[in-house]
This record gives sequence, C-alpha cells and structure tokens, in this order.
Amino acid sequence: MAGLAVSGTQVSYIGQDCREIPEHLGRDCGRFAKRLDLSFNLLRSLEGLSAFGSLEELILDNNLLGNDLVLPGLPRLHTLSLNKNQITDLEHLLDHLAEVTPALEYLSLLGNVACPNELVSLEKDEDDYKRYRCFVLHKLPNLKFLDARKVTRQEREEALVRGAFMKVVKAEVSSDRAAASPECHYTPLPSASRELTSHRGVLGKCHYVYYGKNSEGNRFIRDDQL
Repeated sequence: MAGLAVSGTQVSYIGQDCREIPEHLGRDCGRFAKRLDLSFNLLRSLEGLSAFGSLEELILDNNLLGNDLVLPGLPRLHTLSLNKNQITDLEHLLDHLAEVTPALEYLSLLGNVACPNELVSLEKDEDDYKRYRCFVLHKLPNLKFLDARKVTRQEREEALVRGAFMKVVKAEVSSDRAAASPECHYTPLPSASRELTSHRGVLGKCHYVYYGKNSEGNRFIRDDQL
C-alpha cells in the first residue's frame, strides 16, 4: 500500500493527506502495531484507532485535531505526541487523557494554542509556560516528560501544592455585547473620525480656563488693565 511503512511493530502512514484513519490500516496492522505514526495528514477524527489496542506510542503531529479529539482506551500507551494541531481547551484534553491513557509518561503539545509559548504567540513568555506545565502535571502526575523537557522533582512538588490554581480562565464577553460592538477599542478621537476610510476633517470644541499661574507676562500688567 502506497505511503505505508512497516518495520517490526512500528507502523508509519505519514503525509498522505488522509482525513480519517484508513480502515485497511487497522485491519492489516492493528493486531501487532505498538508504535503508530500518522503525522502530516489532515486528520480531524481518530475514529478507527480502536483497532490498535496494543499501542505504546502514538504520533499525531501536524494534523487538524481539535477539542473534540476522542481517543479509545489505550491502557499501554506511554507516549503521545500531538504537536501542531488545533487544540485550545487544555483541561478538557487532560481530563480525557487521564481517563483513557493511564500509563502515559510522555506528552507533547507544542504548537497548539493550549500550550502557551512563543511558538503560538509572541505575547506568551516563560512564566506562562511554567504555569501551563504546573497545571498539566497536576492533572497527569505520572508524566516523566512534557513537551521537549524532562519533568523535575521541583515541578512535581509544585504541581501538588499549586497545580489546581494554575488553570487559565478566559474572560467571557456576552453575545449581545459582542454583536453590538465586535471591535470596541478606546480612542480619544471624536466618534465622527473613527472610520479609517473616512478622510473628512472633524471640528471639535475645547474650553480653556486661564488662571495666569506661572505666567511671566503678568509682571507687566497693572490691576486696572485686567
């Protein structure tokens, strides 16, 4: 089969632009595969993965997997790589992994919005990434590696104490308010001048109050001239 590479218990089906796991892949390789690499495809669903019940390593980098990702029960899986997908809901993913992959020791989420670092946003920094690691280890305390970094004893201890408080909560904007003002940014300019495509001048009024304080000219004005 074109694109399929098998070496012992290792199965690779990389860069085939498949949107779902081919049925014949599970039928032909599911019984013996311990390592499955489906990187660089267009996967949005993992339906069909249940045929690979003996998996120990699963590589799903560079796909289109999102928050609706569902894994079957994989009791032997110790390595899961989900780099560069479309996952944004970290807590939902971690709760799911805790349930279906109890032996998981290595997890990588680099390149997802759920993993806050400079790969996904220049607004994120090392502190954001540390909080993320602390929260992940709180949810999955058996991890030995997270992303490309080994889990330290200090991180593990901090996760026990503070991990539950490291969840990032986004402020919600009501739908009515968002619909009425989708781009409501502050500007000091009058409302008539806010349209970028309008080049008309805007006339405004200002009211000045003169107190004469610190004015050098007042030295030469007599009281009867005021």
